[in-house]
Amino acid sequence: MDFLQNNLIYSIPALGLVGIIVMLIKSAWVNKQDAGDKNMQELAGYIADGAMAFLKAEWRVLSIFAIFTAALLAYSGTITEINGVPMHSSWIISISFIIGAVFSATAGYIGMKSATKANVRTTQAARTSLKQALKVSFTGGTVMGLGVAGLAVLGLGGLFIVFLQLFHVTNANSVEMRTAIEVLTGFSLGAESIALFARVGGGIYTKAADVGADLVGKVEAGIPEDDVRNPATIADNVGDNVGDVAGMGADLFGSYVATILATMVLGQEITVIDKFGGMSPILLPMVICGLGIIFSIIGTWFVTIKDEKSNVQNALNLGNWSSIVITAVASFFIVKWMLPETLNLRGYEFSSINVFYAIIVGLVVGTIMSIVTEYFTAMGKGPVNSIIQQSSTGHATNIIAGLSVGMKSTVIPILVLAGGIMASYHFAGLYGVAIAAAGMMATTAMQLAIDAFGPIADNAGGIAEMSQLPPEVRERTDNLDAVGNTTAATGKGFAIASAALTSLALFAAFVGIAGITAIDIYKAPVLAGLFVGGMIPFIFSALCIQAVGKAAMDMVQEVRRQFREIPGIMEYKAKPEYEKCVAISTKASIREMMLPGAIALITPIIIGFTFGPEVLGGLLAGVTVTGVLMGIFQSNAGGAWDNAKKSFEQGVMINGEMFYKKSEPHKASVTGDTVGDPFKDTSGPSMNILIKLMSIVSLVIAPYIAVKAVTNDHRQEVRKEIRIEQKTDALGNTITDTLTNTTDTLTN
Repeated sequence: MDFLQNNLIYSIPALGLVGIIVMLIKSAWVNKQDAGDKNMQELAGYIADGAMAFLKAEWRVLSIFAIFTAALLAYSGTITEINGVPMHSSWIISISFIIGAVFSATAGYIGMKSATKANVRTTQAARTSLKQALKVSFTGGTVMGLGVAGLAVLGLGGLFIVFLQLFHVTNANSVEMRTAIEVLTGFSLGAESIALFARVGGGIYTKAADVGADLVGKVEAGIPEDDVRNPATIADNVGDNVGDVAGMGADLFGSYVATILATMVLGQEITVIDKFGGMSPILLPMVICGLGIIFSIIGTWFVTIKDEKSNVQNALNLGNWSSIVITAVASFFIVKWMLPETLNLRGYEFSSINVFYAIIVGLVVGTIMSIVTEYFTAMGKGPVNSIIQQSSTGHATNIIAGLSVGMKSTVIPILVLAGGIMASYHFAGLYGVAIAAAGMMATTAMQLAIDAFGPIADNAGGIAEMSQLPPEVRERTDNLDAVGNTTAATGKGFAIASAALTSLALFAAFVGIAGITAIDIYKAPVLAGLFVGGMIPFIFSALCIQAVGKAAMDMVQEVRRQFREIPGIMEYKAKPEYEKCVAISTKASIREMMLPGAIALITPIIIGFTFGPEVLGGLLAGVTVTGVLMGIFQSNAGGAWDNAKKSFEQGVMINGEMFYKKSEPHKASVTGDTVGDPFKDTSGPSMNILIKLMSIVSLVIAPYIAVKAVTNDHRQEVRKEIRIEQKTDALGNTITDTLTNTTDTLTN
């Protein structure tokens, strides 16, 4: 035990390394599976090549952004003081930023590479059994989950050890420790910056292709969505990988890192006497998330089914819940072993057992969010059925029903989040809110495995359709895909919940570093900042959806051109020009992702340096509230619309009559799904990155805009003088007694 106690900090990157090793083993297993016949492999090759082409194009643009931003950070790190207040940064923050950006891009690449290998192998596995198809697709998703979590823990833990040595940190509450953690924020800034562009760019790509394929292929030409004759079908399947896999991987990598970092920033303010040199509040979130990788690996063992009639959703839920339960139990022993009996943060005193309760709150919030999201988006549930029923009266009523479901779906999650914030704060103050988010994120590897499984199954169905395999193969992949739509929606619900808690923790850290004690909305500039912040998610969403619309128009024109100018496509006598559709999506997504990304990065800098930290705090509050609401509404509305459309493939009963694909209600549901696509895969999931990225940018610039406040390094000195005057008469009796208090306040 003494050895572990003395070397606990080194076990953190070691746990990340374990995750990466298991990832490599599972990746090798997927690669060994049968990839099917030559035609299937050729189609899978088109998808893989298209996805790689997009990533290379995206990386070329983002590398310019990364170099420019790193240069600015390096310059900021050379500033030693502002208005007499010393800065605690270093030019090394630029290196930290670049490492975070590279790790984030790598996390997305690992997921995409795994998905493009697993998709065709899932199709081939579906030719034998549903059980084998689930095993291959879920293992492919597990590769991404473990890769993301492993890289995050390895990167954060490894850099933290390096910075402790580099800045000669000897005390947990020292200036050197503050510098080390501030430089570490560069890692999170790099991760979230790349995540934003990956999520927005990937979302624009996938939905431009999807909308184009749906509108011309299904509605106009009357052919299946993934028909090999549809020129946009390869671009559509590429989009599943660059948006739902690479984008989601970078997204949750950023969330994971930001959550841990926010808890570390607050933990550094807590002075404790413990067995780890006073570092236990700083190390705790990294230890919990590192062990969460191990618990997620254990959870994957439970994801299996017996036969064709087994419920795939139940198998995934069992794996998810088992990893959550193990994390909850283990957290009790970790907290009691690491933390002292009592702790104090900014005057709020709490016990170690209360920290454990806060972690449980985070796990419960994450679980409830997943359950609620599943209810509002799953096939066979009331909300999706209501959209199906209203599809019978046309396209407009389908749209109305979907919007209604999305808006109603915000109520319970927001109440759960509000309750979670209040409960975690009650137990352990602001540190409790941050550690609750860390507890929620501990099982990220499992959450991502479940999430990435969906796009892999979707691709597998597309390859089955394009290869014209027997109907039972498509039935198995459709079974997985329908569940995958729900798991993708629950994954987005999980991500937005974690973003809300993380943003609050980052906000608390920002307030401390910026030297402000409160955000007073009675002040006109602060109230103005609140309103401007509330507006940003709307303009951000508008730009994302507009980008999808513009790119989809180009895609529709190209697909129509090919149907018109290339004779023999519909008779399978000519091959469509898939690469032209892929190029349209690639160029459009790279071009259109720049403005939304610039808004997220530049707005906090302009507001902070122009109006100061309190107005910036108002801006962050507005962004967080409306961003969370918009994220939940759009993701759930889109997921419900999608599964309403998919329900027609199995047949639905409306007013006593059965309706199937190509019926009028089905066509209405296709329109709803087309509207919901950019909601659930572009703007909705981008909300959680938007609110976190703006908080992190604010945290990075906080020392440079800080007000002159009372800090540990600049305490106010108070001198009190007491003068007593006595007067006596001739007989020696006291006739007056004057007590004078003089207080002089000097600020050094």
